[in-house]
Amino acid sequence: MASWFECKVSHHKILENGLQKKVTDPFIVDALTFTEAEARIIEEVAPYVTGTFDVTAVKKVKIAEVFYDETGDKWFYVKYNMITVDEKTAVEKKQSILTLVQASEFQKAIDNFMENMKSTMADSIQFSCSVVSDSLRPHGLQHARLPCPLPSPGACSNSCPVSQ
Repeated sequence: MASWFECKVSHHKILENGLQKKVTDPFIVDALTFTEAEARIIEEVAPYVTGTFDVTAVKKVKIAEVFYDETGDKWFYVKYNMITVDEKTAVEKKQSILTLVQASEFQKAIDNFMENMKSTMADSIQFSCSVVSDSLRPHGLQHARLPCPLPSPGACSNSCPVSQ
């Protein structure tokens, strides 16, 4: 099972008007330990950041699934509550699940999520969507060791036996 870490990197970004501004961007990496996550994010970010940068935070994130879209350049967290009804007791059970969705814009992330959730067996789904990072680019961290490489958009569970 993959262990996902959200790393926050603080660096100076050159704005369109030529001024420098200190920004903190979140990135997602697959790693076994906090130390490996920090080392991987340093290795991946270094070629794309001018000047110095600091890894300001590393936290473990429980991501159940990753939905890919090769045309997307942003990653979105989609947190959803799956509500199922126990047939014997007629009691509703609510389970909160976090997924990572790749898309080029917010609405496409929602569409990608909904398309991939069509095959679910849940009775009801409630979800919210937020941006993880708009600084991930196809040539950047997107190729970081993800649990299941797919040649076309689709869903990949962390239990997939294929890994890069």
